[in-house]
Amino acid sequence: TSETASFGNDLSTLPNFPAEIRAPAGTLPGVSSFQLHFADHDILTPGDAPNVLVAMNPAALKANIADVPRGAEIIVNTDEFTKRAMQKVGYAQSPLEDGSLDGYSVHPVPLTTLTVEALKEFDLSRKDAGRSKNMFALGLLSWMYHRPTEGT
Repeated sequence: TSETASFGNDLSTLPNFPAEIRAPAGTLPGVSSFQLHFADHDILTPGDAPNVLVAMNPAALKANIADVPRGAEIIVNTDEFTKRAMQKVGYAQSPLEDGSLDGYSVHPVPLTTLTVEALKEFDLSRKDAGRSKNMFALGLLSWMYHRPTEGT
C-alpha cells in the first residue's frame, strides 16, 4: 500500500475475515480475503468488482467468483486445486478445465511450489515456506502493476 501511495495513487483497503473462529481449512466459511483498491483518481468506496482475483484454493475461487467481472484476471494457485479440495467446496470437476472460467483471463500459477523453491536457501520446512505464498503473490501483483517491491 505504501508503494501505491508513493506513486500518488488513492487507495482503499478492505480486510474480510470469517466470523467463525476456526472454520475448517479449505471450506467456504473459512475463506478470508484482503481487497486493495488503487487508482489515479479519488476512491470513494472499497470497490465491488475486482480487476484481479488471487484464488489461493478452490474455496476462495468459489466464494469470490461472483464478484469478478468477465474479462478480469484470475490468478489460481494450482497446487491447491486437488480433487479432494475441489470436492470439499462442491466442484464436481475442476473449474480450471470445465470451461466455467472461459470468460476470464486465467493464470494458473503453482504459488506454493514457487514460494517453497524461492525460500529453499533459508532451510525452512515446506509447511513454513508455504505460509509465505501470499507474499509471493503480492510480488507477482507488484510486477503485474509495475510497482517496486523494495518497501514491501
